[in-house]
Amino acid sequence: MFGLGMPEILLILAIALIVIGPKKLPELAKTLGRAMGEFKRSAQDFKRSIDMETTLDDIKSSATDMTDMTGKSRQEEKDNGQNQKKPDQEKTDVPKDGPIDDAEAEAAPENDAPKNDSSGDKKNR
Repeated sequence: MFGLGMPEILLILAIALIVIGPKKLPELAKTLGRAMGEFKRSAQDFKRSIDMETTLDDIKSSATDMTDMTGKSRQEEKDNGQNQKKPDQEKTDVPKDGPIDDAEAEAAPENDAPKNDSSGDKKNR
């Protein structure tokens, strides 16, 4: 503490004993001890308040960052939603006449399949 060793402290106490006197020295030491204790408490309270403010500022900045990020992501979702086609605007593979039922699909002739005509084969031979 302040670079004072044991010999320096004893010298200061001896000078204080001579200057102040033996009757008032204990009262002075008691008052000095209380003042030092109060000073330490005040310094610790100050340090705690600074730490609390710093922590509070960090929390506020984190909350602001989170709010900004969620706001940006919500805006991106809105933008993506506006860029996508709406379901009623999408093209569908429904023919102009309307959708074909299963019964209509079975009854409709298939033009893609080759026809087997046994009579045509006999004529060409």
